[in-house]
Amino acid sequence: MHTELEDSLLDKFGRLIDAAGIESIGMEKKFVAIKTHFGELGNLAFLRPNYSRVIADKVSKMGGIPFLTDCSTLYPGKRKNAVEHLYTANMNGFNPMSTGCQIVIGDGLKGTDDVEIPINGDYIKTAKIGRAICDADVLITLNHFKCHELTGFGGALKNIGMGCASKRGKMELHTSGKPSVNKEKCRGCKKCLEACAQSAITVKKKASIDHDLCVGCGKCIGMCPFSVIGVEMNEAMDVICCKIVEYSAALLEGKPNFHVSVIADVSPFCDCHKENDIPIIPNVGMLASFDPVALDKACVDLSQKQPMITGSRLYINSKGKKPDDIFNCTHPNTKWQTTFKHAEKMGLGSSKYELTEIN
Repeated sequence: MHTELEDSLLDKFGRLIDAAGIESIGMEKKFVAIKTHFGELGNLAFLRPNYSRVIADKVSKMGGIPFLTDCSTLYPGKRKNAVEHLYTANMNGFNPMSTGCQIVIGDGLKGTDDVEIPINGDYIKTAKIGRAICDADVLITLNHFKCHELTGFGGALKNIGMGCASKRGKMELHTSGKPSVNKEKCRGCKKCLEACAQSAITVKKKASIDHDLCVGCGKCIGMCPFSVIGVEMNEAMDVICCKIVEYSAALLEGKPNFHVSVIADVSPFCDCHKENDIPIIPNVGMLASFDPVALDKACVDLSQKQPMITGSRLYINSKGKKPDDIFNCTHPNTKWQTTFKHAEKMGLGSSKYELTEIN
């Protein structure tokens, strides 16, 4: 979207979502999940809550019941459970006064409240999605487009597939293995025993997991109050992208959805990091679409055309010479192209698009 100085950025944001057709979604008396990223505590690259407010006000005006949401993290940061997640959201400026709606953590108190949605994928048979997001009648995603150390870029599909997954869903996305216990930090509290339906966990002063019995459901990760059960994030980069696509397809099937991405402060790492480096390219603008695949592809293409910011990770990695692929240059082992190939195979959307500029 082209910007003019006479109007505020939020005025333009409102015109963008109107022009993209958000009002064509019937929202009267419907619960509308606005999926965003609250940013890890200390991170300053995440989208400000003001954007959320524009969407929430629009939904309310259309008779809907909006709520802002995200799911718990798999890693032990400051968003690993609902209490800490809400605290972090508040510290980063997200609250009912600033956003115009309530905040609901999608997968419950400990990240274990989810719904299994069947999907006939190459890698996933049932996607484990946060229950509150599944229960919503409509899904709107508000995406900070950026680089990502595992998927090359983070946009609408990652915000849906990875962001809406519960703890055990995130484990399925990140790893090809099974959870293990950090014996040095385990306190033998036995909380994990309550989570395991396979009797794979025993506690003799310290907990241990029998991988022959373990089915890799990951429920024990969310139950551990001391975050000493975890997984090695060892899934192949291309497989992660495919799994995210399949999770996205499972959630969006039959659910009205709309997606908005902001290409600004394009940081080299995910907003899950408590730190954020300088952006790799200048700010580009805002885009909206009913097709998350087309939206992500347009964001990728526009970003690829931008000049590098001197001193950024991209500039340093490329030794000051603009590369053909800014995402692979920023994170050389990623295979982001797989996302679009698999999304089209799954019928999730099209990487072909037409850009319409809104004044």
